[in-house]
Amino acid sequence: MLTVDYERLDVRAGMRVLDLGCGEGRHTFEAYRRGAHVVAVDISAKDLATTRQWCSAIELAGEAPADATANAVRGDLRHLPFPDASFDRIIASEVLEHIPDDTAAIAEIERVLKPGGLAAVTVPRWWPERVCWALSDQYHANEGGHIRIYKADELAGKLAGVGLTHTGTDHAHALHSPYWWLKCAVGVERDAAVVRAYHKLLVWDLTDRPLVTRLAEQVLNPVLGKSVVLYLRKDKVAAHVGS
Repeated sequence: MLTVDYERLDVRAGMRVLDLGCGEGRHTFEAYRRGAHVVAVDISAKDLATTRQWCSAIELAGEAPADATANAVRGDLRHLPFPDASFDRIIASEVLEHIPDDTAAIAEIERVLKPGGLAAVTVPRWWPERVCWALSDQYHANEGGHIRIYKADELAGKLAGVGLTHTGTDHAHALHSPYWWLKCAVGVERDAAVVRAYHKLLVWDLTDRPLVTRLAEQVLNPVLGKSVVLYLRKDKVAAHVGS
């Protein structure tokens, strides 16, 4: 389940791609299959182990070009272990809302992105997230949980403040908003029948990609999308006069 549009981010073979807060690797896998040299970063050793396992399976299945590479690195997004201007593309999906010092993490995104490079940053959308918080403290008030809710223009402003130009906005996962509202309403940890039924719908959507759910999300994403996606560009360094 991808939140980022890889065509819009223009991920191509041979590029160096950084997947920040990769989790179990869903965005890493797609970049790898497209022939990129991907580095997946997360704080969770368990999630990184899963990412490595699936990348190995993709390699063994021949689903990635032979010259593509995928590596998983444990790291702190506020202090990335990479030189300046190391990556052509950066993805930071559903991670900034977890980081107390998001300003440092945003500065690191700009630092390691090459001039002219593109980035996609996604976070939970403001109003669906507000509903979740209103319905349940357990949804967010836990170790490693969401510590803030962004408005899209606020996040765009923070990214612009470090030199990343906002080039476009998208929304994703409209069908997931009602699912999380249901979970929050009945209790995040409760195994309620209505939540199980809705989860089956989401699994069907993910595995079979039926036309009806694809069309529903396309129509509903602008209004109901659970995630907001900001696309960004790091401007090339201006040439010195007389050079």
